[in-house]
Amino acid sequence: MSVRVVVADDQELVRAGFSMILDAQPDIEVVAEAGDGAQAVEAVREHRPDLLLLDIRMPVMDGIEAARIVCAESGCRVLMLTTFDLDDYVYDALRAGASGFLLKDVRRDDLVHAVRVVAAGESLLAPSVTTKLIADFTSRAAPRLAAKTSEQLTALTAREQETLRMIARGLSNAEIAQAMVVSEHTVKTHVSNVLTKLGLRDRAQAVIAAYEGGLTVPGDPR
Repeated sequence: MSVRVVVADDQELVRAGFSMILDAQPDIEVVAEAGDGAQAVEAVREHRPDLLLLDIRMPVMDGIEAARIVCAESGCRVLMLTTFDLDDYVYDALRAGASGFLLKDVRRDDLVHAVRVVAAGESLLAPSVTTKLIADFTSRAAPRLAAKTSEQLTALTAREQETLRMIARGLSNAEIAQAMVVSEHTVKTHVSNVLTKLGLRDRAQAVIAAYEGGLTVPGDPR
């Protein structure tokens, strides 16, 4: 079954280029294009895609608001496009429900890989959009949310909190399994429990929860 994608970018050449690359893949189908945030929301409502490739900075309705609406209304995954790796909107996009980020100068193969990964339910951050960057942004907003998030974290077992802390540090399931001396299957169970108990969509939101709840702080060693 093909991954159904909507491509949203206000620059026609960029939009057409991404669409052409993705549509050429045997397992990906671009079902619609959109030139602004409002069109992106309507396209998702009409076509019910698996993934929305969405520029952060859009006319009429910005990408943050479009992502918030799409994530609230559907199970469509959102992969954000940004021009700069230090985009001030990165944190807000994560809180809106975005599952990944790519820079617009992404290589063809990396774009295709990212769409497949995010559509499959994982989260993805471009190499330049590092965990440290997320920590910087979350530290700005943490004071107003820390108390609530800290209370939510008490629902996690000690092992699940440890797993969440390692997710926030950027460790993969394999690395977490090695550090905890357990199987990857056990780690996947812990990750699933963390997401379910905290009502999170994916690992990207788990990173946010870990910082907002004070489970880890900017500068924690890997």
